[in-house]
Amino acid sequence: MREEELRQQVEREINDLMGQIGKRYATRNGRETARRYLLGLMSNAERKNGWQLAEELGDRTPYKIQQFLYRGSWNANLVRDDLRSYVNEHLGEEDGALVIDETGFLKQGKKSAGVKRQYSGTAGRIENCQIGVFLTYASSKGYTVIDRELYLPKEWVDDRERCNEAGIPSDTPFRTKPEMALDMLKAAHSAGVTYRWVTGDCVYGDYRDIRMYLESVEKQYVMAVSGKESIWIGSRQYRISRVLDSLPNDGWERLSAGEGSKGEKVYDWLISDINSPYTGWKRRLLVRRSVSNPEQLRAYICFCPNETSLSELARVAGIRWTIEMCFAESKGEVGLDHYEVRSYDGWYRHITMAMCAHILLTVLKMREWALGCSFPIPAARSGSLTAFKKGRGLP
Repeated sequence: MREEELRQQVEREINDLMGQIGKRYATRNGRETARRYLLGLMSNAERKNGWQLAEELGDRTPYKIQQFLYRGSWNANLVRDDLRSYVNEHLGEEDGALVIDETGFLKQGKKSAGVKRQYSGTAGRIENCQIGVFLTYASSKGYTVIDRELYLPKEWVDDRERCNEAGIPSDTPFRTKPEMALDMLKAAHSAGVTYRWVTGDCVYGDYRDIRMYLESVEKQYVMAVSGKESIWIGSRQYRISRVLDSLPNDGWERLSAGEGSKGEKVYDWLISDINSPYTGWKRRLLVRRSVSNPEQLRAYICFCPNETSLSELARVAGIRWTIEMCFAESKGEVGLDHYEVRSYDGWYRHITMAMCAHILLTVLKMREWALGCSFPIPAARSGSLTAFKKGRGLP
């Protein structure tokens, strides 16, 4: 295919996505700004904030972009609903998986909605940051984000004056991160997302309501659990930490958990049945052991049909890495964490548009694999913002 034909293919994909979400913007100007914002996020701009996006798009000032995020007439949750359907249409498979995790957004000051000194896995330490809880979808066709929630610490929810300043609705309740994850899982299920599996780390695996919900709708899971979680074997209850301290030497099987960013992920695995009230389905305890450091262990509680193989459970456990790739790609390529907005709505709007950009790139990548070609992204216009800022004495 010639370059012009490829570019036309890209334009068709963009038009397809905008056809899905365009109705959520009240005016033609709103729809055009959404399209341009999307192109800006997919551009080569070093930072995807108001000033640099404006420069990339050829605007003399960032005011139109700021207006789009701050006061535009559109509902980010409705766009999210459309994106979820778009992903299901393009990436959906019966064997698809939903993956739960959180990521931090480092911030200065005290005004940004939900910001506080709290642990950020992104930084690996306690930092002044916001925390977003995310739900991603993964299949053999690709992986991308389909939902997001901004975590609001309890001291924020209890301080209504502070919430009002950040634009947080007065009826917003406090929800823990696992409660947010459960709400997103329920919403995805109700929306008809095609999936068979759910996986996540121990923050979410320890929250039994998630596991109980998935069992109630007969969805399979491989959820990591911490040492403080308990399981029933026969007539006795055991803490996971105790089980990990008394593992047998035999019965382990070396299997791949799939391809990771650094190649194939190979571990030793051990599986055992635990008490389950279901016929035809089992709860199982899965243990992963590092090949290079056998003292590194990770436990999972699984729920699956009786005939499910150990290799299949190991594969699903490995799917969790896709959400880490989503975070890395979204932050590195489409500016997920480049926003400068402080308001509650502003956060949801920028994050949702970044989701749009990542989803579109994921679909284009899928097309590239299928057609054996590389798609060019339409270049945004360069403009006169640098001259404008210089004239105003702005950095």
